Amino acid sequence: KRLAPFSDVPILFISATEKTRIFKAMEIALEVFTNRGQKIATSKLNDIMLKAVEAYHAPVVRGNAVKIKYVSQLPTPVPSFAFFCNYPDDIKAPYKNYLENKLRENFKLSGVPIRIFFRKK
Repeated sequence: KRLAPFSDVPILFISATEKTRIFKAMEIALEVFTNRGQKIATSKLNDIMLKAVEAYHAPVVRGNAVKIKYVSQLPTPVPSFAFFCNYPDDIKAPYKNYLENKLRENFKLSGVPIRIFFRKK
């Protein structure tokens, strides 16, 4: 079965009675913890994410084309990203999910919650 909001969480089967994969669970937990504190340079973030935006443009709403200008990581405990664009309120959940998937795909963010904000440029 698929757990909709937890599609990127590592799943590991362990056994305490048979003592199998216990250390693997600790390794994965440490990896997720390390990924959580990762800081990504704005230039690297823009290089990769603006290519993803060009490959799949944000939808046009009421005749207004949403144009994302740049991306920046916010200084928060959980990885948070601000996408600066001309019409932030017109970006819907499917496009936000696309951007989140691209962030996970290009940076080591597996198992980490990601917060995405859209702000007016």
